[in-house]
Amino acid sequence: MNAASYERQRRSFVRRAIAPSLLFLLVVAGLPTLFLLITSLTPGALVNPGSLGDFSEPLRNYKLLGSDERFLGSLAVQARLSVYTVVLQVLLGTGLALLVHSGQSRWQSLRHLFVIPMVLPPIVVAVIWKLIYTPDISPIYQAARALNIALPAMTTHVDFALWSIVLADTWEWAPFTFLMVLAALQNLPAEYVEAARMDGADALRVFGHIVLPYIAPVLLVCTLFRLIDSIKAFPLIFLLTGGGPGSVTEVTNYYAYLVAFNFGELGYSSAITVVLLTATVVISWAAMRVSKNRESLE
Repeated sequence: MNAASYERQRRSFVRRAIAPSLLFLLVVAGLPTLFLLITSLTPGALVNPGSLGDFSEPLRNYKLLGSDERFLGSLAVQARLSVYTVVLQVLLGTGLALLVHSGQSRWQSLRHLFVIPMVLPPIVVAVIWKLIYTPDISPIYQAARALNIALPAMTTHVDFALWSIVLADTWEWAPFTFLMVLAALQNLPAEYVEAARMDGADALRVFGHIVLPYIAPVLLVCTLFRLIDSIKAFPLIFLLTGGGPGSVTEVTNYYAYLVAFNFGELGYSSAITVVLLTATVVISWAAMRVSKNRESLE
């Protein structure tokens, strides 16, 4: 068997092997996405089921988005939430990974505890932080009262409501960055660090010139994944703040939920979701382009 024939057979086998998975993915994800796109082109409303088949003005919902101040405000809230959570998760996860990799036994013994929040179901995480943020039963608030310290109600205070979501999301997903960076650090060739130290480089220079460039691709991947997942903070917002106070924590996907199930506007809600999905795809594509350009330069 020549090489060309072998390659054809290998590709044929790969196509047959992944066909069931692709079919399942098409049914589970492709069909709902197609329904979402079709619905976004209609004025579909729960009070008027027949409107789901009205395509007389397909761009109506998208035209309304530009003048919807609440939608534009939800985009701004989503942007702030994404930036805050991604930055904190990457910094905290990287810091924990460096501590564990440093070889200090007290940190290495705790590394299994660091990943617990990530494996918990999102609704469980939301319930945990609901208890933490409830002044009447929270041990943090009880300790503060014992010390005569006045703590604000995090989830109902205008200045702290968004940060209550940020803290909970960071606690849940910083372990993702921790695991990724720790794995990269464990593959870092020890001779690079030893050579730098023999040349008189201190810990800061070793980190800046050797460790950081080595783990930079991993940090980029972590940032990309967490940026995409930051749009899915729905359970925390639903259980902790309900989008309030006012619209301080009303991110775009939560606004789409309210439009669909509180106001009954399925078509308009679908248009909001399509815009959010498109933005996610564009951000992912841009991040992948940046990653490829970086690899080509290296």
